[in-house]
Amino acid sequence: MMTRRTVLRSMAASALSRLAVNNAWAAPADYRALVCVMLGGGNDCNNTVVPLNQSGYSAYAAARTSALALAQNTLLPVKAKDGGEYGLHPRLVDLQRLYNSGKLAIVANVGVLACPTTRDEYRNRAVPLPQSLFSHSDQTTEWNNGTADIQSRTGWAGRTADRLASSNSETSLTGVSLAGINILLAGETVQPTLVTTGAQTGLNGFSAAADSQARLAAFEQLLNISEGSLLAKASAAATAEGMRISRLLSSVTSGTSPLKTVFPATALGRQLEQVARLISARDRLGVSRQVYLVSMGGFDTHVGQIASHDTLMLQVGQALAAFYAATEELGIARQVVAFTESEFGRTLGPNSSSGSDHGWGGHHFVVGGAVRGGDLYGKFPAVAINSPDDVTGRGVWLPTTSVDQYAATLAGWLGVADSDLQAVLPNLKNFPVQKLGFL
Repeated sequence: MMTRRTVLRSMAASALSRLAVNNAWAAPADYRALVCVMLGGGNDCNNTVVPLNQSGYSAYAAARTSALALAQNTLLPVKAKDGGEYGLHPRLVDLQRLYNSGKLAIVANVGVLACPTTRDEYRNRAVPLPQSLFSHSDQTTEWNNGTADIQSRTGWAGRTADRLASSNSETSLTGVSLAGINILLAGETVQPTLVTTGAQTGLNGFSAAADSQARLAAFEQLLNISEGSLLAKASAAATAEGMRISRLLSSVTSGTSPLKTVFPATALGRQLEQVARLISARDRLGVSRQVYLVSMGGFDTHVGQIASHDTLMLQVGQALAAFYAATEELGIARQVVAFTESEFGRTLGPNSSSGSDHGWGGHHFVVGGAVRGGDLYGKFPAVAINSPDDVTGRGVWLPTTSVDQYAATLAGWLGVADSDLQAVLPNLKNFPVQKLGFL
């Protein structure tokens, strides 16, 4: 809900940000970007990365039963540097190739935590716990806030953008969402720019016809009227700024793509292609540090999971591989890192509808030329019902890596100073290891 106060606060923050940039802008010599790939609904990590050694696979197959278990000979083998053997979902052939070439890392059992937590501490409620565990909306918000037990109106990527926006002449392009409004990219001073795929950015209701352009010109003249209330002036200024940014973005996204890389014709593929096109125009857009958000839904696989998850994994693998290929084509593979996010994992044990239910910790992929790939980071859970990592008796993994640690590694690579990381991630101080080393 937009109020007079929020409009004025946003306009004041934007004005101060632009004043700082105009007075002291010095772009870093290199460009860097993070691309968050949100897998909405709770991805089933248990069929995304599977233990492949005989004892691990046997425990996995017994717990999942024929309703959910993938055949061992269909899994795509990868090996961690400590000798651990794992199998990727059969549809992730492209990600297996990136893993084996050192461009992709797996981060195991990540989830929202307020502090390091044991199973007994969880069951006895002996430490602060995330709010509303197993709720889609709450866990998504906590992942994006980076504050498991603290309510916040900003996101960790937005707070990251606040600290790096002075690297950009166009501060409003520090955070860019192709997934609509999302708190992940909301900062105290920097707000994200929303971009759509498959349509030119700009105001609806105007065309290239002469009479339509005359109406547009008249509308823009109205925005320049200096009289009226503070709220009207702030609204007009925000609208004019939005139109300016939309024209700038349209100038680099209209027409034929400059990329030779072929992206899959899926929703996620189209979003990542749009991100690649925007990154290709980074100099023209006046940006040196950016965070992008794209999303894909459908991961709430309570019913008939095997078939639906198969399709989802194929789309994720193909889109991420095409995006990495595009960064190589652009010569900036070491300057762009894509990473996955999902509000929670899913139960190891199946439900009565050949699906899985809401879990907690899950496994994630990080892709890019700067990634220390070909390895698994964090502690992989003991994949068995009632194992020491199972908090409910259904195969719900207690996270052993926090979202804070995952995000701190990413934000630190993008350029946030170590001294600022605890302002970006307030609970980071609770974890002895603050960066995971995959970048």
